Amino acid sequence: MAVVDYSVETLNTWRDRASIITWTGLTTGDTGRPLEMTGWADRSIQVTGTFGGATVNIEGSNNGTNWSLLTDPQGNNIALTSAKIEQVMEITRYIRPSVSGGSGTSINIITLVRR
Repeated sequence: MAVVDYSVETLNTWRDRASIITWTGLTTGDTGRPLEMTGWADRSIQVTGTFGGATVNIEGSNNGTNWSLLTDPQGNNIALTSAKIEQVMEITRYIRPSVSGGSGTSINIITLVRR
């Protein structure tokens, strides 16, 4: 069980300012280091890798202590068991991935945020 750091790539396109935040190599019991992202209104999550029966939960918090599952546009919790891209509806101060269950996992989470 580890807290996995993220990397940030800033994209400066002619129309929008956006960033890619990536957590790589998460395994069962890991969480991503929380990312503070209050200034980013549009958010999408892409999850890839070897799941091995694991679930990737995308969680948000406004105080950095109490975490809740975030939801997609249909109101479903973002708790993924296979590769997928989802839009995140809630705007929270912090966001992080966490991995539960499974074995032999190696999961990558790629987040696109845009102002």
